[in-house]
Amino acid sequence: MFQFGVVQMDKFDPRIDSLVMETRTVWDKSVGNLSDEDRRWVAQSIHNQPQLASKVSYERTHTGFARTIHVTVEDIQRLYLAKT
Repeated sequence: MFQFGVVQMDKFDPRIDSLVMETRTVWDKSVGNLSDEDRRWVAQSIHNQPQLASKVSYERTHTGFARTIHVTVEDIQRLYLAKT
């Protein structure tokens, strides 16, 4: 289904990402119960390296794009591997 303003893709796009002005994080059920501190670290880290996320969507806004990352357990594993 087409939604005006939503770019239909589930992958990181460097061209669109260069226009991101707003970020959002959605947590997959598989992530479970993380502490607020862990959630902040994961959200900040994955948005600093969005190419590591398995599902990224972009929505057109008045000032550019909003990026939404749907965080999965696999994304968190990739973050920790990239950290070492």
